[in-house]
Amino acid sequence: MRKQLQGIPAFLPAKPASEANGQGRLPDVRLAANENTLGFSPLAAAAIQAAVSRLYLYPDSQASSLRSKLAAKLRVDPGQLVFGNGSFELLSLAAYTFLAPGEEALLPSPSFGWYRVATLAAGGIPVTVPLRNHAVDLDEIARRISPTTGLVWLCNPNNPTGSYFTDSELRLFLDRVPPHVFVVLDEAYREFAEQEDFPDTAALVERCPNAAVLRTFSKAYGLAGLRIGYAIAAADTAAALNRLRLPPNLGILAEAGAAASLEDEAFLQSVLDNNRIEKQRYYETFQLLGLSYLPSETNFVMVDLGRDSGPVFEWLLQEGILVRPGRDFDMPTWLRITIGRPEENRAVLAKLEKALQPSAP
Repeated sequence: MRKQLQGIPAFLPAKPASEANGQGRLPDVRLAANENTLGFSPLAAAAIQAAVSRLYLYPDSQASSLRSKLAAKLRVDPGQLVFGNGSFELLSLAAYTFLAPGEEALLPSPSFGWYRVATLAAGGIPVTVPLRNHAVDLDEIARRISPTTGLVWLCNPNNPTGSYFTDSELRLFLDRVPPHVFVVLDEAYREFAEQEDFPDTAALVERCPNAAVLRTFSKAYGLAGLRIGYAIAAADTAAALNRLRLPPNLGILAEAGAAASLEDEAFLQSVLDNNRIEKQRYYETFQLLGLSYLPSETNFVMVDLGRDSGPVFEWLLQEGILVRPGRDFDMPTWLRITIGRPEENRAVLAKLEKALQPSAP
């Protein structure tokens, strides 16, 4: 084993639902991994079923059908797109392509855990920059850039806090980034962002050869099980990423499902409508319970219990409710809860209220 691997911590995902909750059964409500519990488009289901007959063939290495549909939707050149086996592969690909061994990579903290793993795997040195008021501190990140900096990781909206930075803030930041530094803009939750000043990054990266935007079909489109994400970048930047991309890296079913999902605007809108309405349900209940929370531009919310959330997390798990404990993000008094279907959210909030009673943990 390469000696560099000895310093890489294992990635910490949400607690697997396969882990029994101590009573020999699986959780009834799984709201820990920010999955779309409304499922996925019926058009995607039909396309996947139709593609099953082609499983004996190798996939199209260029994902041509999906590429043309997505490029038209985003109004970008098809050559600006890079597809990956979920965002994880694209994040690693960006690190291997643009981060030289020994260079530093700046990453906000807390944020998505794979940034650190990808940095270390590429031989880079991760340098954390704390959030400010639970938001990515672009000013401080820009100030920390040095001649030894090779890459900057940015998550917008940020996971796990749900905060975001604006279009104007991003443009000012990019103007301060020297050409030798590559910027990765991870927008896994982009579809859920409702603020009018959220960055228009698809148009922005065309003039920024040292930046790429990463998005996914796992969240709003509900295709997490198919593992498919994509990057948007200037054509030369996309070509550089494609040099290391495994050919082919998308399965036939993944491409078929993603391409069909793009055609179902009604399903996507139903997901976004549910998210907006149910997020408000969480806010109102938290207010009634006297709990602090973070306004979110994602499909999850962070709530502060004002005490160690670990016992509450474990009690909820015993009651069949799986959420994410804040200790996973060095926020020990918080819980992160995925916004699910109305009945799931009602169940979580009812159990949470019970858990906060004096007689509970």
